This record gives sequence, structure tokens and C-alpha cells, in this order.
Amino acid sequence: MISRKVTGISPFIVMEVLERAAEMERKGINVIHMEVGEPDFDVPACVSEAIQEAFNQGHTHYTHSLGDPELRNEIAENYRRNYKVEVDPNQIIVTSGSSPAILLTLSVLCENNDEVIISDPGYACYPNFIKYIGANPIIVPVAEDEGFQYHPSDIKKYITGKTKAIMINSPMNPTGNLLSKEVMKQLASLGPMVISDEIYHGLVYEGRAHSILEFTDNAFVLNGFSKLYAMTGLRLGYVIAPKHFVRVMQKLQQNLFICAGSTAQRAGISALKNAQQDVARMKSTYDERRKYLIKRLTSLGFNIKVKPTGAFYVFVNAKHLSTDSYKLAFDILDKARIGVTPGIDFGENGEGFLRFSYANSLENIMEGMDRLEKYLKRYHSSK
Repeated sequence: MISRKVTGISPFIVMEVLERAAEMERKGINVIHMEVGEPDFDVPACVSEAIQEAFNQGHTHYTHSLGDPELRNEIAENYRRNYKVEVDPNQIIVTSGSSPAILLTLSVLCENNDEVIISDPGYACYPNFIKYIGANPIIVPVAEDEGFQYHPSDIKKYITGKTKAIMINSPMNPTGNLLSKEVMKQLASLGPMVISDEIYHGLVYEGRAHSILEFTDNAFVLNGFSKLYAMTGLRLGYVIAPKHFVRVMQKLQQNLFICAGSTAQRAGISALKNAQQDVARMKSTYDERRKYLIKRLTSLGFNIKVKPTGAFYVFVNAKHLSTDSYKLAFDILDKARIGVTPGIDFGENGEGFLRFSYANSLENIMEGMDRLEKYLKRYHSSK
């Protein structure tokens, strides 16, 4: 008998799109990948060198369960430099990617039937993490024409005696939009703990991303190296926690994960110290792709009410084509050979939308848009 705790977990649909695309590719069919949120760049040279040096010097053993002290110092310095906030390195728990950071955070915050407020649309895995630890996701719809911003006055209506946290993600997956400073400040004043997923920080092309730590200490920050440094396969993340939570999170880490990978942690130190030029180059390339993709999608009839300014996603309303985004996404994959993510993956309020990732070369994005244009012409002519 399979545990009810896991039978209720919904699939991560983007992975199902990716897997179908892989089946097509094994048959020799060329697919343009615009579904996955994974940088198409190799890791910076300094990261590769740090990994090799770590192996050569024998840094292949357990580290401190909170993480390599040098890495925690560099993370604290990074937040001091970029956000002018003081973070004690002993508040940082280094994890094997940001997903364990989410699990640790929710585990120490929530009892059974507690509540965590999340946006709809929002990152597809948040509700499943919350349900897995026995709590209930409280879904708050956010509006396309307002850039998918929370309304703090509306959030108040959802807060109960069981509310343990409000989750925010800025820049946001799937929309690429940023929460405003004013909204973040108001959310921080509402009372519940704020869990701020800052994994896309650094990938901002207009405006500025703010850390929740600029406005409150009553918060957990989730972050990592996968997106900004193209280190997805190295599985390196971290959580910055209020001091009184650290010891219990450390004990949980010791039991569940022991520690993050030692060589990946040495790579993280090098990334924070030496990869600024690589990041600037990747960021400039992403911005070029972003501008092209927005322009091209608009020319194809998609109305983008608030242009995304962060991460590497464009979330477009495709309801003029279909209100079944799952069916539409797979139809585009099968007929146009373009992988896109259906909006339903990100919540019921995402239904009718499609997410396009520009974590692919400009050449491939251009080809993808050419294929989409032909698909749309056939689609409209068949109606």
C-alpha cells in the first residue's frame, strides 16, 4: 500500500513535456526546448577549475552540516554587498539545491493542518511541498494585468490562526515579474513569517530585486547557485533562517541529508568570488533573448500586459487559442516541435497561459518562433 502522503502529489508537468520531447528526439525529430527553466550555458571557468582543484586537494568528504564555513561567509558577504543587510554566517544552512532548503524550512515551521499562503499562478512544486509536510496551501489568485503582484490588503483576508507563512518568489517563476518594494514591505508587516524564494536574484534586466531581509528579520530566504551561475547539476542551495530556527534545522539536515556536496561547495565559493564577469555576460545574453522573444510573441498576437523583467520566462495568455493549456502545449510540441509549459502546471489561475523559457540560444528561439508562426497560421486556418 503506497502512502497517501505521496499518492496525492501532482506531476511536475514541465518534466512530462520534456520527457515527451526526449522521446521525439530519440526518433530523430528536432525539438526546440522552451519548456525547461535551465540555463543553456556551461558553468563559469572558475567553477570548473574550483571543482577540479577540490578533487585534487581531497575536498571530497563530509563538511560541517551547516555548510563549509568559507562558503557561508561568502554568502553573508554577498547579501551585505547587494542588499546592505547583515547576515550572520551561522544563520545559513547550505543545502543540496534549493529544494531541500524549502523542505527544511516548511518542516520546522508547520504542524499538521497549518497553512501557508502561496500565489496562483506560482511555482508548481510549492503546493506539493506544503502538502507533503502535512500543511495546507492557501491559494491566492494574482492578476495578469497587475503583473501578478500580491495585494497585501487581500492577503489579510486569508490569514488565520493557522497561517504560518506567506511564500513569495521574486523574480517569479513562471511569470518573470518582480514584486515591488512597497508590496514586499507591506507583506513583511502582516505578521506571519515570510518565506522568500530568491533563486532568480541577479537575473534582473529592468528595475531591482529586493531581498525580504531589507524589510524584516522575520523571514526565511531560499536561494542557490543553479540559475545565476548555471550550476543546476551541482545541486547547491541554501537557506538563511532566523537564528532561533537554525539548531533544529541543523539537526534535520544532519538526519535527512548530512551535508551538501563538498566539491559543489568549493565551486560555490569560487562562483561568489570570481564569476562576476561570467554572470554579466550571461545576463546580457538573456536580456537580448528576452527583448526578442517579447517582441516576437507580441507580433504573433499574444498580449503581454506587463513585460517580464527578471528570470528567463515569458508567461503569455493563450486563451484566444484554447482554455486547455495542457492540450495546447502538447499540440504545439507534436505539430510545431516546440516544447512549452502549460500554464495549468502553475495553478488553476494559470490555465489558458503558456510559459516560454528563453534559456536557449537566440538562434533556437528564432527558429522556435518561426515554427510557432507556421503553427498558428495552420491553427487559425483550420477554425
